[in-house]
Amino acid sequence: MSFLDEKSTTFQMLGLTFDWPVVISTVIAALLVFFLVFFLSRRLTMKPGKKQNVLEWMIDFTNGIVDSSLPRSIGNELKLIAFTLFLFILISNEMGLAIQVAFGDVTYVKSPTANPIVTMGLALLVIGLANFVGVNKLGFKGYFKTTFLSPMPALLPINIFEQFTNYLTLALRLYGNIMAGEMLLMLITNFGNPSHLGLTIVPAFILSMIWQAFSLFIGGIQAFIFVTLLSIYTSEHAIAE
Repeated sequence: MSFLDEKSTTFQMLGLTFDWPVVISTVIAALLVFFLVFFLSRRLTMKPGKKQNVLEWMIDFTNGIVDSSLPRSIGNELKLIAFTLFLFILISNEMGLAIQVAFGDVTYVKSPTANPIVTMGLALLVIGLANFVGVNKLGFKGYFKTTFLSPMPALLPINIFEQFTNYLTLALRLYGNIMAGEMLLMLITNFGNPSHLGLTIVPAFILSMIWQAFSLFIGGIQAFIFVTLLSIYTSEHAIAE
């Protein structure tokens, strides 16, 4: 069975169909974010210890991303969601490298962002939030003029199409990077399977370690890009020209 033909299981709720691996993996990623922040934020003091320093560094990092694109009057309202989104995407990206749990032909625990439905949902959140902030800050008329009639009304069709392409590229970039990383890691692992050639075990192990390290880097970069684009898209919608 190939990676792209991987089987799944679903369940019905309120007339909707849900994918068990996606639900389980997403819930685990959310819980990991919660417990990580809970662990790092225990016993906060004026003189921070190692755990508090790590938490403050992560907060300062995501705050810096937001501040680089947005004025504080707008950015301060987005800093919490930027921090949460960054951690969730980062952990979701790396989950499949650390652990994969399968029963039969179904892998129930893997990177949630290796599924296009998850990345499309995250992209919809970002695009929807950017447009919502634009309407909230500029009013509907100001938002519509800034987003769709700038720099000239004749570009209205192009600006509408740009909203759709922004959504697709945001979703598919994240999905493509994580899915390709897990697929290549699986191919490298299969390359070292003793059922093929015993001599390939050592080089396959070395290649898998190198690729895992590279994938950790790519996962972090993708989380950074996602939050950066949240700030950029919001600035395009919420700052009048």
